[in-house]
Amino acid sequence: MCTANLGDVGDSPMFFPGFDKLTHTGFFFTLVVLYCNGIIRQQKPMAFSYKQAVLVTVFAIIFGGLIEILQLTIFTWRSADWSDLFADTLGTCMGIFSVMVTIGAIGYEKR
Repeated sequence: MCTANLGDVGDSPMFFPGFDKLTHTGFFFTLVVLYCNGIIRQQKPMAFSYKQAVLVTVFAIIFGGLIEILQLTIFTWRSADWSDLFADTLGTCMGIFSVMVTIGAIGYEKR
């Protein structure tokens, strides 16, 4: 979706000025939560370490950076933007934070 050619859709009055940034944040939040869910479900017993959280965070931020590089060089109908990378990073951090809080709450409930 981050490389799709949307044409004049972005100029539609249905979208507000920061809609693109909100979309980047939401995509990366979802990516990180689902990726962490996959990691947790593959382990017996189910667990998620801080090391894994850091690796997922770094992976997602690098992935966002690669998307921006591709938009700059290959997908010429899109533009690379530092604020897009910031939105990707924000969504990544929000996703990791929500996973860690959820894991902590589940662990606290079991005690």
